[in-house]
Amino acid sequence: MNRWYFWVSAVRLAFGQLMANKMRSLLTTLGVVVGVASVTAVIAVLSGLKTKVLAEFETFGASRVFIFPDRPDGVPNNRFGWSDIRLKPHEVEELRDKWPSVKAITPVTDLEATIESETERLDGVSVTGIWPDWHACESRKVIEGRPFNRIDEESVRQVCLVNESAVQELSLVGNPVGQTILINGRRYLIVGIVETIQSRMFGMGGPTAEVFVPFSVADKLQQSRRYFIRVSAMLKSPELAEEAKSEARYLLRRMRGLTAEDPDTFRVEAIDQYIDQFKSLASGITAVAGGVVGISLLVGGIGIRNIMLVSVSERTREIGLRKAVGATPGAIMAQFLLEAVALSFVGGFVGIGIGRLMALGVASIPDAGLEQVYVPFWAVLMSFGFCAVVGIVFGFFPAMKASRLDPIEALRHE
Repeated sequence: MNRWYFWVSAVRLAFGQLMANKMRSLLTTLGVVVGVASVTAVIAVLSGLKTKVLAEFETFGASRVFIFPDRPDGVPNNRFGWSDIRLKPHEVEELRDKWPSVKAITPVTDLEATIESETERLDGVSVTGIWPDWHACESRKVIEGRPFNRIDEESVRQVCLVNESAVQELSLVGNPVGQTILINGRRYLIVGIVETIQSRMFGMGGPTAEVFVPFSVADKLQQSRRYFIRVSAMLKSPELAEEAKSEARYLLRRMRGLTAEDPDTFRVEAIDQYIDQFKSLASGITAVAGGVVGISLLVGGIGIRNIMLVSVSERTREIGLRKAVGATPGAIMAQFLLEAVALSFVGGFVGIGIGRLMALGVASIPDAGLEQVYVPFWAVLMSFGFCAVVGIVFGFFPAMKASRLDPIEALRHE
């Protein structure tokens, strides 16, 4: 009971000292307020950005695997030419037939072309060659009309899909399904409209016109036989990512006749790799940014140390009197430590409030794409933990000095 009474009395006395010197306390805690507010705001913005980016990744699905041509590092260019490295249509067809872990697969190739409607002409528009499974692999739905089918691909039919931005930029009137456009001077029938989501990735830039044709048609449109093909595949389950990558490596190495000593001439990657890499990067950036702005907490701690030294000098007679009536050095030390911690905690509480207001201000900036900014609970705990550490570390020396004062000399102090 006596111990509880001592600590309650010590806390009340600590806050009483703060209230007795309001302006000095406010100026002393200013460094802590700025430090905690800065750390809280930075962590809030970075946490919101991380949440937004991971949500964008999720829109692409966590069950996706990609294959790209890749020249091995440290190998002379003449050993593996482009013809050895590039993915070929027949390789993708064999992957489709013999890759057990995937449920959908498509080759993808891009080219720039001139697109014309009756009233508009667009240069440098992205035209993408795909298989019918592309919609499942990329989670891109057809909102009007129909997707491509096997007949479109096998018959090399001159049909196309367009996104909503292409409809607007080409000034297509009414429902464009059934209308025709020119791609590099050749007429194509629009069979469907694809939703626009890829161009909104991370909220950067506006939607752009996209046109899609069957892969067999894109193969003929390409001017060079050295054109780039990549593969996108959808797994049967996200847990099969590592197994699927091993299967793809085995199949491609066998098709390409690579020996055990030969490096891979391709790269197999999964979405979960990008997610893990981004999480690690985001955590590193948060730690570095928090550390940089946390330097102001050090400045605030120095301010607390200086003002507590002044307080010890001002209250020397009080310390002598308390020692004269039986106060132990430990009690004196605890009293001044509590005052330093109280100063730090008050600054931390105000700083967290200001930091939250700053985070709300950032979230309300129009078109910033940071609507998901929030202050995580761990950041609040971390801020108060820092405040406690700052108060103890920087209040220790003044408290120790006060506890070691000689009571007789202290009573004589003017």
